[in-house]
Amino acid sequence: MTESENGAFDGMRWRFVGPMRGGRVVAVDGHPTRPTTFYMGSTGGGVWKTTDGGNLWENISDGYFKRASVGGLAVAPSDPNVIYAGMGEATIRSNVSTGDGVYKTSDGGQTWQALGLAESRNIGKVRVHPQNPDLVYVAALGHAFGPNKERGIYRSQDGGKTWDLVLHRGEDAGGIDLSLDPNNPRIIYAALWEARRYPWALVSGGPGSGLFKSSDGGDTWQEISRNEGLPKGVLGKIGVAASAAQPGRVYAIIEAEDGAVFRSDDYGATWQRGSESRELRQRAWYYHHIYADPQDADTVWVLNVEAWKSTDGGKTFENVPVPHGDNHDLWIDPNNPLRMVEGNDGGATVSYNGGASWSSIYNQPTAEMYHVATDTQVPYRIYGAQQDNTTITVPSRSMYEAITRDEQYGVGGGESGYIQVDPRDPDIVYAGSYGGFLTRYDHRTKEHRSINVWPENNIGHGAEDLQYRFQWTYPILISPHTPDHIYVTSQYVHRSTDQGQSWQVISPDLTRHDPKTLKSSGGPITKDNTGAEYYATIFAFAESPLQAGVFWAGS
Repeated sequence: MTESENGAFDGMRWRFVGPMRGGRVVAVDGHPTRPTTFYMGSTGGGVWKTTDGGNLWENISDGYFKRASVGGLAVAPSDPNVIYAGMGEATIRSNVSTGDGVYKTSDGGQTWQALGLAESRNIGKVRVHPQNPDLVYVAALGHAFGPNKERGIYRSQDGGKTWDLVLHRGEDAGGIDLSLDPNNPRIIYAALWEARRYPWALVSGGPGSGLFKSSDGGDTWQEISRNEGLPKGVLGKIGVAASAAQPGRVYAIIEAEDGAVFRSDDYGATWQRGSESRELRQRAWYYHHIYADPQDADTVWVLNVEAWKSTDGGKTFENVPVPHGDNHDLWIDPNNPLRMVEGNDGGATVSYNGGASWSSIYNQPTAEMYHVATDTQVPYRIYGAQQDNTTITVPSRSMYEAITRDEQYGVGGGESGYIQVDPRDPDIVYAGSYGGFLTRYDHRTKEHRSINVWPENNIGHGAEDLQYRFQWTYPILISPHTPDHIYVTSQYVHRSTDQGQSWQVISPDLTRHDPKTLKSSGGPITKDNTGAEYYATIFAFAESPLQAGVFWAGS
């Protein structure tokens, strides 16, 4: 009988200790008539709502969703009590969370019901007809790591009771973007994306990718990917947006060898090439989102690492600062383009002046933490590393009524790392991050010192180029028997006996190091080597708590 089975933990209750800062948001929307009400879909925390312009966000899906990753979100413009949430983000990182279909609320988020499409797994977009809240479209990307037949564009004409797969191109390409023409919502533009995740690679692009148009509400479709002015080679991820400001105007951003931002003024029949800036198209699999201003036909937004805005029809773009990098979704009020909500890897943020200023992202408890550790102080402190943010430590208790931001601070390392605290001295903290980055932090002096095993920065290199293959989130261990011994792992086990001043390799390569898993990630169009796909690595490592010198390594 375990302790949990005999009731040892029955009296324990969860409590929130922080940090109060946002995590990745890839789906946002706004209330059409209430200017201070907005919604966001967290990739790890369900659907959230603000009624005061972003000052306070409250969860409205807890207790109803079986899974917490939201990929698409749509408020029905004709009845804003109706909201659809598509589950499973389509930003298919190596650690992506899958979804379980579509959920709907008809009372503004007080209650939700599941609508099926559970095998869609990862949903890129949800769009609702502007005059009919029961007519809804879903771009289902499908399984990130393998083929599945439930990919494509789905339509429901009865509020989600039944679904029709209206656009499909096999088991390898799924829906990634949708745009209903605001001037005639029977005209729909859709993008299909052929993409596949492997533990050691991300493949974006292939014969399944394409841009499509329907003129009859989704009954029939024609491919427009090869229309005059568009790229001729292999296509990857595509973003598309129809303009409300000028009938017939459509924008697209296309991943291809000769990709760019494109504009059509004749409903997609012919296209003009706009900006070719790589800043708009880098890491296409993670971004490639485009949004047309609802009142100015020449104003268009592109989201990438940064947010970009064009006022000349997509020819040139200028950067619009937002509170956090890695931008994924944008909603612009059709009646007031100065009012918007934007989602990024730091949360959701509201603007009432067209992006000149934004609400805080430090009021959303949606941070995605890679690992959790504690130290030996009384009261003890808790440590973690937040996705696309910093490491952070918070106290387990506070002298105040709540744990405050003044009591939280970073401890070196980076977003993806393990953290280990010296059991003899809680002021000494070791923290890692991708690329083999490793630091020693001394809280007394506030000193961060780099103690990497290998000094080279590997960003941009495939695994075959590396001296040591450190995984995106590689283990760090302080020996429970000999605290002077610190261990980290690449394909080898490395040990330091002098607090990281020097390192020794103490094992052979403990992986299968299959050459086919040690290639540059990405392609066939765009390479992507950040370290997340480094394979043939030691992913878990422990020393026996009973016998010194007995180690276990999992690769």
